[in-house]
Order: sequence, then structure tokens, then C-alpha cells
Amino acid sequence: MDSYIGVFCLALFVITQAFLFDDVRFSGNGETPTFWRNQARTAILNRVRQPRIEHVAKNVIMFLGDGMSIPTVTAARILKGQLAGHKGEEDSLSFDKFPYIGLSKTYCQDSQVTDSASSATAYLCGVKANIGTIGVDARTHHGDCNSQKGAEVTSILDWSMAAGKSVGFVTTTRVTHATPAGLYANVASRGWEGDYYTRSVTGGCKDIAAQLIDDYPNVQVIMGGGRQFFMRADQTDPEHGSNAHYGRRDGRDLIQEWRNGQHNLNRNYQYVWNASAFNKVDPATTDSLMGLFEYSHMQYELERNDTNHERAGEPSLAEMTEKAIRILSKNPKGFFLLVEGGRIDMGHHEGRAKLALYDTIAFSNAVAKGDAITNVNDTLIVVTADHAHVMVIAGYPSRGNPILGKVDDGSGGLELAADKRPYTTLLYGNGPGYSLVQNQRPDITNVDTIDKHYHQQSAVSLGSESHGGDDVGIFARGPMAHLFTGVLEENEIAHVMAYASCVGDYTNPSDCAASAAGKR
Repeated sequence: MDSYIGVFCLALFVITQAFLFDDVRFSGNGETPTFWRNQARTAILNRVRQPRIEHVAKNVIMFLGDGMSIPTVTAARILKGQLAGHKGEEDSLSFDKFPYIGLSKTYCQDSQVTDSASSATAYLCGVKANIGTIGVDARTHHGDCNSQKGAEVTSILDWSMAAGKSVGFVTTTRVTHATPAGLYANVASRGWEGDYYTRSVTGGCKDIAAQLIDDYPNVQVIMGGGRQFFMRADQTDPEHGSNAHYGRRDGRDLIQEWRNGQHNLNRNYQYVWNASAFNKVDPATTDSLMGLFEYSHMQYELERNDTNHERAGEPSLAEMTEKAIRILSKNPKGFFLLVEGGRIDMGHHEGRAKLALYDTIAFSNAVAKGDAITNVNDTLIVVTADHAHVMVIAGYPSRGNPILGKVDDGSGGLELAADKRPYTTLLYGNGPGYSLVQNQRPDITNVDTIDKHYHQQSAVSLGSESHGGDDVGIFARGPMAHLFTGVLEENEIAHVMAYASCVGDYTNPSDCAASAAGKR
């Protein structure tokens, strides 16, 4: 009751102050100095009162926003608020509210700027590796099949299964793409997703799709895109009605083999490839679920619900997350789940910030769903990115100026650069948005920069915008989440998750979270 009285008194005080300042016009949302003082006081007290949860995490959920740089988080937060009719800057993404935040150093073994393969090896397997390689240590050189032999490493997925936990992963990319493959594959090249690519590789290295089906029948949830690498080349795709050009040349139907494997394990299993079938899956009666919703990657969130008779529809990342958790949480020993918002990265590579930001908001919604349906006392949730991108938030736009729009001058006009032409708030350091017309930057005065097809201008011409080498954020809540504060090497993330859940190198109760409370 005292807390309710306190909240009422604080609200009454704020309202009173608003009347006192009624004759003063404040910019922005009209916040007064008293508002900001009270906001800061409330935030400090909330942090002071936030208890550490120092015991073993029964469940671990890792949310990975591929390419979700700090500017991406900021811009998506603003866009989310503006879509809701607010100025935007004061809004929050779901994981902004998590109590513990740190930074991850993303360089890999041989490169200042990492890719999604070597980074996945770091945060899932606990060791840094060479660029372009997955699930192997730095003795493996990109594309060299023979060098991967003997250099294989295991992941948090292996460690969790060994502890009797259920495991799964959800992605908006192909399920054989770099991030999810970091859980189960050992390859010298991230490009070896199917045998279309490995058939010409000397050394006998197995492709990523075959490794998933052959070596990991106990993965209970597999959802994303990428049917092409699981179908025979002569099979017809059920959605697009054409043969799988990149399909298997070895004559294997890996989807049917997955079904056979689940049957042999006496599991109640379902394979689905469209939204309607997905919606009919009952987690209460389903032990294993494979959903391959696209021939290649799943659609961008902004385009997921576009009317197109050739597409059968796809679930959202939040919907897939919820169903995965419902299936995996039936195990009394707990679970590990990886959820990837993979197309954030691809929107950036295309130089189309709008696509990347909408996928970031969809990713935030998935985190919110995971947060809402799990218990903070037994489930560690970690939200991070694998690497940054070279998008920046530029200029001095007015508070509430459209984040996808042009920089304004604060008086109703557009801010002009030195070339007397306007520019957008979001820009890229490099990428396909580079253009010169008669040795000048194109005039975008009458260009709709909010259109989803618009390429933000870039300083350097590249066919595909590149990754950035910045540190990325780590946001955490739940048991041992306080260990994700400070600046971490990216490979430490896997170790903290293992320590918190007492798996892998940390199975001894004296060496993991089981003993943490007594040591305080």
C-alpha cells in the first residue's frame, strides 16, 4: 500500500509542477526541469533496488540481433516511438529496460572487423576464430577443408544437451546460415551450407545442412528459412513451384530424414513450411518442430505481410519464439534457446535502413515475448549483437524529426550541407548509396527517403555495405545477469551463459553459479 501512496504523491507533485510552469513554453514534449529531476531520481532508485539473482539459471535464452549496432538500437527505438505517434527519442525497446548492460569487443582472431561466422564461434563456442569459419579454432583457415580436422570445438548447445536440457534455435535467415550454424556445425567456410557447394571441395568435409540432420537429431526446435539445402535438386519447392537449384546433389531428402529420425526417437514431431500449418502446432503435444518457411531467407518484417499469391505466409519472430519456448520448457531440467533477428544485418548490407530498423523492432518484440512468458528467477535472457554496421545518426535534427527523414533546420526548413543540398539523419560510411552526378552528391530535396527502397547515401562506394568494428551492446536479466557488465571479449559471452547454467566447463557445482550465493 505504501508504494501505491508513494506513486500517487509523485504523480500529484509532477502535475502540480506542470501547473506552476503553465505559462512557460518548453520545447520537445514540454518536459520541465522537475520532470527530468524526478525521472533521474526514479531511475536511480530502481537501479539501487534491483536485486542480483545469484543462483543457477535453469533456462538460457540468447537473443542475437545480427548486425544490431548501437546506432541501430538508437534509431529503432526512435522509429518505434514515432510509429506510435510520439517524438520517439524517449521511447524504449524491450531490452533497453533490462537491468544489466555491458559491451562486447567483436574483433575476431585474424580481423579487426568480424563476420557472422567467426563471431558465432566466439559467443556460442567460447573461442575466437578466423573470419569466415564456424565451430573451429584458429588453426583452421578459411576454405581449407583439411585444416579444420582436429580443430573442431563444441558449443553451448552441446554443453546444454549433455546436461539433459532441451535445445533449439529460431532465426529469420536460413537455418544453415552463419549464426545458427555456430551451434552445431564445424566448417572451414560458412558458405558450405549445402552439398551444392561442398561437392567440389577436396578433403571430404560435410556440408552444414547434413551436419544438422546427421549429428544433431536431439535439437527439438529448428525454425527459419533455407529449404533449398534440405531438398533434392529434382524436388519441387512447395511454395514457389520450381526445382531446388541449390538443392542436394547426393540424392538425400534431409527433411524426410529428419522426420524419420524423430520417429525413431519416439517423439511427437511436426514439420511445417507455412504460417497456417505453424499456427496449428500445439506445443503441449509437440516434442519436436522443424519449420522451414522459405526457400532461402525469410522475408523482411516490413514485407512479411505483403500480398503475394506466390507466398504462403510466415510467422513473426515473436510467434516463433513463443512456440519454441512452449515446446522446450516442458523439460524439467530446463532448456537453451537461440533466437536470431538475422535480417537486421541484411537490410544494412543493402543500404536500406528502413528494412533494418523494422526488423530490429520485430526483434525487440520477440525479446518482449520471451521476457513475458518466462520467470526472471529461473531464466537468464541475454540480448546482444555479433558485430556492428557503418550506419550513423548524423547532423542536428530537431527532437521528433522523422528518423528516416532529412535533417531539419529547426525552423521548418531543411538543414543544408556545404554543397547546399539536404542530407538524411541516417547515413552509411560505405555501401550502395554512393553516387555522384556531375561530380556532385545527388540532390534529395524531392526524394522520399522514408520509402523502403531508398538507399541512404554513403561516403564510399561498395556493392554491399560492410560490417563495422564497433563494440556492441549486451543486455541481460535473470540469474547471474550482473556478470554481463563492463567490457567483455565476445567469447566470454558463451562462458558466462555456461557458468550461469552450470554446463560445459562449469558443471562442477563449486565452479559455477551453484556456489555463487555463498561466496558473496
